Amino acid sequence: MKRLYNILAVGIVAVLVLAACTGGGGEAKPATLLDAIKQRGYILVSTDPNYEPQSFLNTDGQRPADTKCPADALTSAEMQGFDVEVAVEVGKGLGVETCFATPDWDLITAGNWADKWDVSIGSMTITTARQKVLDFSVPYYYAPAVIAVRADAGITSLEDLNGQALCVGSATTYEQWLSGDFEGLGLPESSIYAQPPKDVKIVPLPTDQECAQAIAAGRQDFVGYVTSMTVVNANIAAGFPVVQLGSPVYSEELAAAFDKSSSLPTDTLREEVNKIFTAMHSDGRLSQLSIKWLGEDLTQAPK
Repeated sequence: MKRLYNILAVGIVAVLVLAACTGGGGEAKPATLLDAIKQRGYILVSTDPNYEPQSFLNTDGQRPADTKCPADALTSAEMQGFDVEVAVEVGKGLGVETCFATPDWDLITAGNWADKWDVSIGSMTITTARQKVLDFSVPYYYAPAVIAVRADAGITSLEDLNGQALCVGSATTYEQWLSGDFEGLGLPESSIYAQPPKDVKIVPLPTDQECAQAIAAGRQDFVGYVTSMTVVNANIAAGFPVVQLGSPVYSEELAAAFDKSSSLPTDTLREEVNKIFTAMHSDGRLSQLSIKWLGEDLTQAPK
């Protein structure tokens, strides 16, 4: 009888261990974020839906009926742009569907995402401040930051901006540069080409694209904005009444970001994304996407 009891006890323990490993269902409990992504069949990428040409809504896109994306996420058919296509390539490399979350930028850069999305592929600059809460992939492209001003403002030099008001996206490197927070900016000294204007008034909006849109709508309380040269080029091409002021003021390394506070380890996911980006650099896919969406190849590190 004692022998039978021992056999039953061992059997019960084995069942409990198996249930713990599978979470009570038929699938093994994921040990890493990469495992979870592959198990569910999609990766949830955070990006900005108002950052043309990097990422923006595709008004003609139709949500596929067979999508695995959550109801509150956007599919790749509903988004378009450089970052969007890069994210889709990451999904293909992992063998899963790419879905998009669109939280505010300051929530993305702050870390502590509470597992609401898996990765940011949204033109995020690597900075020392962000590295405290986020891990980064290898860069997938490099963008010069510039100042755009209203075409009728009569401003022709950085010195003309002393004491003026400029708009920036909140919690961006553009805001840090304009405020003179070079320590927070965390860029190599060789990547900073100019000092910000003196006594400038900073007008923050949720995204720097909204600065451009505000000027186009007739807003007059700032004379210009700081953003990526790719955005300014797109604004000018779209007929916005702005011009680029001089040369770039600094350059940025843009990479995918991963939350250090994720409940599941992100190391293997970051390694896979690094492999995908490295392959895309090598076979020219990143260059092709950059030329398609940004008008030039910005995937090579500045020399």
